[in-house]
Amino acid sequence: MALILDHVTYEYGTGTELKVKALDDINLVIPDGQFIGLIGHTGSGKSTLVQHLNGLIKPTSGNIYYNGKDIHDEDFSKKELRSKVGLVFQYPEHQLFEIDVFSDVCFGPKNLGLDKKEVELRAYQALKQVGLEDEYFYQSPFDLSGGQKRRVAIAGVLAMKPEVLILDEPTAGLDPKGRDEILGLVSKLRKETGMTIILVSHSMDDVAEYVDRILVMNKGRLMFDDEPKKVFSHVEELESMGLAAPQVTYIMMELKKRGYPVDTNVITISEAAKEIKRVWASK
Repeated sequence: MALILDHVTYEYGTGTELKVKALDDINLVIPDGQFIGLIGHTGSGKSTLVQHLNGLIKPTSGNIYYNGKDIHDEDFSKKELRSKVGLVFQYPEHQLFEIDVFSDVCFGPKNLGLDKKEVELRAYQALKQVGLEDEYFYQSPFDLSGGQKRRVAIAGVLAMKPEVLILDEPTAGLDPKGRDEILGLVSKLRKETGMTIILVSHSMDDVAEYVDRILVMNKGRLMFDDEPKKVFSHVEELESMGLAAPQVTYIMMELKKRGYPVDTNVITISEAAKEIKRVWASK
């Protein structure tokens, strides 16, 4: 069932002279199974938006529905919601706190009231899903590399068996190899499970490569909501918000300026390679 935001507004400092609208009248439908990229400049409202999706923040006005029910109704279970809409924070240290990796991943399913055997089975399966080797299971999560910590944080959410997985800047601070590994893992999870994934990112290249749909936030408002090619066709508007198109798009635009008849509506390296090969073969 879809997550629905209906005229959601969120204000900081309500009733004071310092009032700021972090979210301004957001209307949004997130259906099952989509891979969504959420982009925007720092302070655009991205993190505030995703924290509304599992009830960490309550809107100043408007409603949020999950499976057709208002998540802020008195009889709605926030505990159940957070098991179904899982959020992995930007900094994994904010989620890791147990003595070892396996205990950390057990924490979520244990709080669901499951028996010990089911808890440990879920933790083991989740750690295998994220590709963490057995040798790390009983190490302190704080002794791991940045990429490994992110895998453990993701596993901790996967052990809850969510229907929606939200990742807030999962590649921040990682080197190119680590970034590719995490994004490859997320893409693999989506293909294997069919879960809805929301990827919050500053990287236009990452969202262009992986997602089906892009949401663009600016000053608390939802400015674009469309498939990647259509969103990235608005290069000037994106630049005015402090964003950009993928790097490969600028390369194709430069080739066009230099007289090569390439299609500039290209957003991934694989698309660019095919287009350059096509133009070269036509000479």
